[in-house]
Amino acid sequence: MISVLKENSVATWIESIAFDVNNPTNTGIEDYSIYENQGVKFNVVHYRDPETQKLHRFVSTLPISINPGTIAILYYKRWTIEKAYNNSKSDLKEKKAWSCSVKSLNNQMRLTTMTYNLMRVCEEISKIQDPKLVHPSDKKYTKSLEKRQEKAKKNGGFVNPLLFLKRIARISSSTIRAVQSAIVTGKPLVDLMQALVARLVPG
Repeated sequence: MISVLKENSVATWIESIAFDVNNPTNTGIEDYSIYENQGVKFNVVHYRDPETQKLHRFVSTLPISINPGTIAILYYKRWTIEKAYNNSKSDLKEKKAWSCSVKSLNNQMRLTTMTYNLMRVCEEISKIQDPKLVHPSDKKYTKSLEKRQEKAKKNGGFVNPLLFLKRIARISSSTIRAVQSAIVTGKPLVDLMQALVARLVPG
């Protein structure tokens, strides 16, 4: 679990947790400690965003072997998880339960996950066919980060380098429609992949 620690939260400091300050993953980490509240122990990460200089406190139940910088960036990446649910509801139309029985609900979740993974595999494979080409959403994301970097530098800061790493974006609606159409019409996999690659743009 990773969440934001509320400013009015009452917790007792127990001990500090050692971490590698020279590890680029821990960029912005000012403190990593164990706290306790009503007999429950948890870890708190003090992260100062190098882009905005704003201090965030993240509470986590992850083991101390996980870098505090990883915990901080995972919180920022939480929207990626929401994108997967958005794909399921908006594109796969999974908005209601099929039944009230546990068995039916489990089957529905498994089938929905399998379908999502199939779409994800098709999109990710299409992205690596030509290293010079990128998905339009990735290009848009990179441009947005570059603009934020320019703005941050003017204010004496910088965007956390981890945000520039490979990301798992929302599966595009065009990819989902293409895969659905290929299944219905019996289009060969080779033709499907060629159609997906054709949507890529120069990086």
